[in-house]
Amino acid sequence: MTGAKDRMREKKMKNQPRNVIYTSSGRGTEGGQGSQACGWVRGHQPGGHSYSQDLPKHITASFFARARAAEVNAMLKAVGKPAGSCHIFNALPKHMRRRAMSHNTKRLPRRLREGAERLAERSQRAPEKEKKQLAKSRSRRARRRHGNLLLEFNRRQRKNKWLETHIWHAKRFHMLKTWSYCLPLKPTAKSFRASYRAMNTHALLQDLSYYCCLELQGSEEQMLRALARLTSKQTGPTFAAASCLSGARQGSVHLYKADQFPQGSLGPADFLWRPRVPDASDRQLWIWIHPALRQDVLSELQLVCQCFEAVSISEESCPAVEPYAGRKRKRDEDDAEQLSKRLLGNGTRPAGTAVRWHSSDTAITISDLTMEIVRYRLIGPLAHTVLTDTLRPASEEMEVTKPSNHSTDEVDTSVHQQQADIFQLLRGVGSTAELPAGCVLGLTVDDPRLTLPQKRGKSVPDLQQSAEDSRVRDLTLRGVAAHCSQSTLWDASVRDRVTHNRPSEQELNRMRSELLVPGSRLSAAAQAGVPVLLVHQGGRVRGEERLHWGSGWDLMLPKGWGMAFWVPLVYRGVRVGGLHMSVKASQFTGQPHFPHDYPDCPAGQRFQSEQEAELLEKFKRRPPSKRTNYIKHGCLAPFRCPWQQLTEEWEELVNLSAETTSDCGTGPSDFAVLRSLKALRQLSAWCRPSSRRNSFPLTRATAAALRQECGRSLVWVRLRLLGKGQPALHATVCVPTTSDLQLLLKDAHSSGPQEPRHKDHLKHLRRHTSGPEEPACAVRGVWPPPLPSVLSHCSRLTLGWVQQGDFSLAAGHGEALAFISVSGLLHMILQQPQEQRGVVLLRNPSSLQYRYARISIDI
Repeated sequence: MTGAKDRMREKKMKNQPRNVIYTSSGRGTEGGQGSQACGWVRGHQPGGHSYSQDLPKHITASFFARARAAEVNAMLKAVGKPAGSCHIFNALPKHMRRRAMSHNTKRLPRRLREGAERLAERSQRAPEKEKKQLAKSRSRRARRRHGNLLLEFNRRQRKNKWLETHIWHAKRFHMLKTWSYCLPLKPTAKSFRASYRAMNTHALLQDLSYYCCLELQGSEEQMLRALARLTSKQTGPTFAAASCLSGARQGSVHLYKADQFPQGSLGPADFLWRPRVPDASDRQLWIWIHPALRQDVLSELQLVCQCFEAVSISEESCPAVEPYAGRKRKRDEDDAEQLSKRLLGNGTRPAGTAVRWHSSDTAITISDLTMEIVRYRLIGPLAHTVLTDTLRPASEEMEVTKPSNHSTDEVDTSVHQQQADIFQLLRGVGSTAELPAGCVLGLTVDDPRLTLPQKRGKSVPDLQQSAEDSRVRDLTLRGVAAHCSQSTLWDASVRDRVTHNRPSEQELNRMRSELLVPGSRLSAAAQAGVPVLLVHQGGRVRGEERLHWGSGWDLMLPKGWGMAFWVPLVYRGVRVGGLHMSVKASQFTGQPHFPHDYPDCPAGQRFQSEQEAELLEKFKRRPPSKRTNYIKHGCLAPFRCPWQQLTEEWEELVNLSAETTSDCGTGPSDFAVLRSLKALRQLSAWCRPSSRRNSFPLTRATAAALRQECGRSLVWVRLRLLGKGQPALHATVCVPTTSDLQLLLKDAHSSGPQEPRHKDHLKHLRRHTSGPEEPACAVRGVWPPPLPSVLSHCSRLTLGWVQQGDFSLAAGHGEALAFISVSGLLHMILQQPQEQRGVVLLRNPSSLQYRYARISIDI
């Protein structure tokens, strides 16, 4: 029978007992035809003959009854053993059945009373299920009351903390829950090109308040001695850099575990020293790190500073968060007022959690200032123009913002006036890139809500101010003096008082209603001065192309003032970006983005595991017929790059070709990312064509020495496509053959060679495991672990993989940022002609087409 006839028969026989088999052994036959042991079949059969559809002439009663006896017994057995009370009622005669039956068993016939009483006793003995008390639904008007809204918002911040701008972002952005925060990912509207134009011509605004701030306070000598164990001078300036130690510059370092350089990488960090205060022996240091790094860095700081003694703080404990039950609760008015307070800073931290640690031996104190300071970032050439339009220096130093030190009032007023003068000089600067990278300016400003414009506009530079002013030229050359980098934002008591004295929106609206001339400027309150810090960001400071692209300013504020500064900044015409634009900004500047591009850090490895699971789940959601077969494309790692296997195979290949054994390959050792400036300068010079001046000659001896020092390492490179093409995530970087280089010499616009299609040898193993529930080791089109050789799996040797790749709007062609093996890079450039050094092949995971690209290492 065909499939349709089978389904029709199964549909008809689905209600029949499975222990009953129908046979026709009792049917009479005629014309010498024997009986067939099969049931009635409809239509013609594949054999070409058909069965007779005529009724039998006679039947035998005994055979007919015996054939149906089993079916009758099964029916009587099913009716006689009811599975529920409904079966008892079904046994009633039709004239006694009702839709609503009585629970009184005496109203049933005597033959059914016993079964009904047994079911009633069983239901009474069963434990009563605890029914969840359903909350009474409130009206929307009641739910939207201010106190109830705050209670609900505080409850929702238990697991993932909110920034002060969360509600503003939640109305306009896709939100992402990550790193124990709820952060904006990207706008709901199309805004990628508009955001790029803002970074290129105006300003882009981002909220970086989720970054963690760790404060160290103690003796300068003790702190430098302890922090020296976490850094290395080979990677660049450290915490002891002279320009940063004075407090006039912000510095950047890469942190490692104590005394484990170059292994034990933790991640990048920005630091800022407080300028020296007269008659003060202790120094203060702020270390800004990514939230994924907080626990790792905090543990290492406690280890090197010996700070294990938790210090109790005298601040008020954070208010308890009452879960929103959706119904009235009887509570005291004081409790209601306490519970309905808005959470500021890290208010969801459990009571009793230590945030400060002290050491009796080193006299160093570590404080966790996470979410105690609001940090905004403005990226673009007119970021300083937006700041000068939004902020107004306070007319005089307010009493609330005076630091608790021994400086006189005259000195404070003089420093404040100098800071205000420098801030006004920023109007004469043509672009943010003209200022020295990392300069810091302290300032005390009025509440920006007092000068909020009635309509949203766009800040433009002041072209009338003369750029020939000597003070402007001195500012662009020397930056801000160290004494003008001082700010009362460093004092915790000042920050708390400023947060407590912040005027509410209700008070400001009342003041606006009392103005004689609507729209005029509001008068500043007696204690409305807000201490802020302006930190310059240099943007792209490495390489030769698009220098200082992406420069801007960071604005630091006390907690509680986030929205008071955010809305005025938005009203100056800036474009707002999220985490997606942070990744793109790093790509345009050619810098690795944390934690995406840090495979040797614990946080980077955790991110790669999460990214692999996300990409694999997205791949499995597609129908099997629409998935890319990565095995046929010769792609071994479409979701995660096996860096350890790549570095080990390259080291083994180089040692076999040289018929020597390298000392760096003995024993188990993990790979590391090359961050030594000396080695990076050598590699950068060797990857350039020979026409340029090269102060580091490339020989086999120098290459062997560098390979001996850092053979099992990866290097961060920038790839510029020589023709068309758009690199994708995890694209493969390969070594071109001699014929590939000759093809490029003949035709500079060549599309490149192609990879032969591979054969899927594992197709038969996954024939019955294709679907969304299939395990990771049996996904169709993906190599299961363990992987074969990643180095020689394709027709070209593999150098590395792309971490970020796309069509660059800044360069006008495809660009990619990748990690490649140092041993593989040295092996390649030694075999390439001098005029073609640094030429590689690039192939996307879902393509067989290679594209020509050139490597550059920005230093």
